[in-house]
Amino acid sequence: MRINTGMLAAVLVFASASEAAAGTWTIDTAHSAAHFSIRHMMVTTVRGSFGKVEGTVEMNEQDITKSVIQATIHAASINTGVEARDNHLRSADFFDVAKYPVITFKSKSITKAPDGRLKAVGDLTMHGVTREVILDVDPLSQAIQDGQGTRRTGTSASARINRKDFGLAWNRVLETGGLAVGEEVSITVDVELLQKPAGK
Repeated sequence: MRINTGMLAAVLVFASASEAAAGTWTIDTAHSAAHFSIRHMMVTTVRGSFGKVEGTVEMNEQDITKSVIQATIHAASINTGVEARDNHLRSADFFDVAKYPVITFKSKSITKAPDGRLKAVGDLTMHGVTREVILDVDPLSQAIQDGQGTRRTGTSASARINRKDFGLAWNRVLETGGLAVGEEVSITVDVELLQKPAGK
């Protein structure tokens, strides 16, 4: 049987390119966090973060729009700098972390925006409620390789949600009118992604 060496070479090149194009990147929990801000008493903005973010990106480096994002935020890792407030946010009035310990996001589609960023449409599940949201994702930083051979890159993503859409409806009416806690929440997620060498 005669082997077409040209065709064989083409197949090998395609296979190598496909292997390089697709790979699993893991969120580096030690260098990632989800931040949020919300209006308080209609006079100022309170900011906080969730310190424990995990997940993966099945990344297609040749066509980033074919990538898939999955992330998990541990609700009990919330931190606003005030212990009493954090405990209240963990309670049944808000996140009810004993019943709903995690917040998850899984992308359904990724498209390129005219400004160079990406739009990741996916399902956000929080407090037992799932809603479709759109994340505006910054371009990935140029990947580097650390001393252990691990490739690293990073990005930030942002979105705005209404907390009442997820059943987080607790509030208090002020004597002067208005509400103690705003309903619109601004979210920014900063992630560092790592891809370990094959076999490790």
